[in-house]
Amino acid sequence: MEVVVPGIRLRCGMAIMAAIAAGGCGASPITPPRIERAITSTFANLVHVQVSWMGLPAMKPTDFAVKASCRRMTPGAAVGSGEWACLLLWQGPERRPLRDTYDLFVNTDGCYLATVEGDALGGPTLAGPNGRRVRNLLYAFEGCFDTT
Repeated sequence: MEVVVPGIRLRCGMAIMAAIAAGGCGASPITPPRIERAITSTFANLVHVQVSWMGLPAMKPTDFAVKASCRRMTPGAAVGSGEWACLLLWQGPERRPLRDTYDLFVNTDGCYLATVEGDALGGPTLAGPNGRRVRNLLYAFEGCFDTT
């Protein structure tokens, strides 16, 4: 004769289902290296376009030598969606070293919104050498990266 404790099968079943569900939740694909690669290439391409809009001598995106260092803003969290900060070191026209800090909000799908702190890059519009105002592509921009 089998002795069955009431609810033991239900609890065991729920524990097994919880273990299976937890096992399906792997590490987040949203990591500093992925964000750094994404923002580096997006930023370099935007600077390339911005320089041409400003009427400055043409430069290739690789000429800006952008390097990013990104970190999560949530204490104790090193990966995942949410608020991030990225320091960008880059070379402007005439190889002048520049640095800017961006606040990022990264969604679970790998898409992000980057905004520069303060008016470090001149605000939402800039005046070119000829005095013409152009949209500042570096003030706030969006991008995405592959999370698979």
